[in-house]
Amino acid sequence: MVVIEKVLNKEQVSAYRQQLAQCPWGDGRQTAMGMAASVKQNHQADAQDAKVQQLANQLLARIGDTPKVVSAALPHKIFPPCFNRYSETEEYGYHVDAAIMRIPHTSEVIRSDVSMTVFLSEPEEYDGGELVISTEFGQQQIKLPAGYAVVYPSSSLHKVTAVTRGQRVAAITWMQSMVADTSLRQTLYQLDQSIQKLINANKTDRAELDNLHNVYHNLIRQFTQV
Repeated sequence: MVVIEKVLNKEQVSAYRQQLAQCPWGDGRQTAMGMAASVKQNHQADAQDAKVQQLANQLLARIGDTPKVVSAALPHKIFPPCFNRYSETEEYGYHVDAAIMRIPHTSEVIRSDVSMTVFLSEPEEYDGGELVISTEFGQQQIKLPAGYAVVYPSSSLHKVTAVTRGQRVAAITWMQSMVADTSLRQTLYQLDQSIQKLINANKTDRAELDNLHNVYHNLIRQFTQV
């Protein structure tokens, strides 16, 4: 589970919120599959709407331009982002994301390895609405500033608690990683982040950094599936 700071800045968040307010929304249960539909109570922006598609494409570009997302997820394919909204009493009970997802209006499918939530509402705008992820260390509750995101294994059991005041707006997407194994992907992320910190500290010999880069990229070559 990795928190990504400022995938969107304040101005971008404001623009998203203003445009989403003008878009058509529908019952979120219509997009849920299997057992998830029985525990899903929210609304989702109409993915067929041209404005919604434009916002999704803009967010896709931001995801691709955010180095920490790429480092954490090593994305090979990304599902078009969806926008959801939780008003008072709405929630999404415990569920696991579908393992295989078909990209709308195509014959292409992706394996969901990594899930991503981008928060579009500030924490003080609503009560409840925490993203709760079950991990080997127990339940982790996530409620981040607008524009921040969290990525986590799609295999995780997770839920969104009931909103008791205000409204929670967010974007969600799923990624097929070039590295399917969660623990290996985590190790590669930790190695990459350590290399980046050494580069920024500007105290490590260039030859040593080259050696670390060599190790990292050779591991990528060995374990990626593209």
